Amino acid sequence: MKSPAGRRECPPLVCRWLKMITQKAKYALRALTVLAEADDGEPVMISDIAAQQKIPKKFLEQILLDLKHQGIVVSRRGKQGGYLLLKPADMITFGEVLRIIDGPIAPLPCLSITAYRKCDDCDGEQNCQIRHVFAKVADATRKVLFSTTIADAVAPRGAEVTRMLA
Repeated sequence: MKSPAGRRECPPLVCRWLKMITQKAKYALRALTVLAEADDGEPVMISDIAAQQKIPKKFLEQILLDLKHQGIVVSRRGKQGGYLLLKPADMITFGEVLRIIDGPIAPLPCLSITAYRKCDDCDGEQNCQIRHVFAKVADATRKVLFSTTIADAVAPRGAEVTRMLA
């Protein structure tokens, strides 16, 4: 793709990887850490999460609704209402959240597990040197993302290292 200035642009899926995760995904992960740290069975109001994490409230509402539809959180209505984790924090991986919020976790469409698509300019996946390198990147990234949970994120720093070494 060429930009108006005539420079070559990267495909959207690759660009997303080069820019890392979206702001929406960061907000989702931060909101989930707040819920993970809440007292068991105690809902947290959206306004409290938004204020504590400096997330725009309307945007957070959309994010939590996406997570609710995917069975990650549940909402309670009323004066004592708010959001709670539906699944235990140690069962919610970063990879699962990123996939829900940002979509496929792959630097190239031909490496996506959930949204495979042959690259438009591909002459053959077996001979593609770029694919071979990015396959290693994708595998390593998925390994970390799908083995790291929200519970790991809120655990004391030493606990995560101990768990990974066990």
